[in-house]
Amino acid sequence: MKILVINGPNLNFLGIREKKIYGDRDYDYLLKMIEEHARGKGVEVSFFQSNHEGAIIDRLQQAYFDGEDGIVINPGAYTHYSYAIHDALKSLEEPVKVEVHISDIQSREDFRKVSVTAPACDHQIYGKGFDGYLEAIDVIIDHKK
Repeated sequence: MKILVINGPNLNFLGIREKKIYGDRDYDYLLKMIEEHARGKGVEVSFFQSNHEGAIIDRLQQAYFDGEDGIVINPGAYTHYSYAIHDALKSLEEPVKVEVHISDIQSREDFRKVSVTAPACDHQIYGKGFDGYLEAIDVIIDHKK
């Protein structure tokens, strides 16, 4: 099984930005954590991060040709207004798609409570810190059984 993890804008700044919200563990720590979890489940995982909307869309479209079984996506701020990413996710019927947010988006600013990308995904996980990514991997595995 192959799972693609996509992270959007500013996620590469984990451990640097807003530590009270996102913690002090950095992006590399997150990737290692996900990789170890996936390996333990016998899953091949690949990663992509971009601060550019079009690059995220290009990678989502490439996932179709790569035959990904699942996609874990944290669109970052694009969550709240990118109908282009929504459309790219919606065009992918086959891979299971799970939207993840490290923070509890429902207890933050009003604009963060709205996700235009979640309706194009099969599940949404938020407020569980880095562990939300691990849960997303497990959701995809369970869905594919």
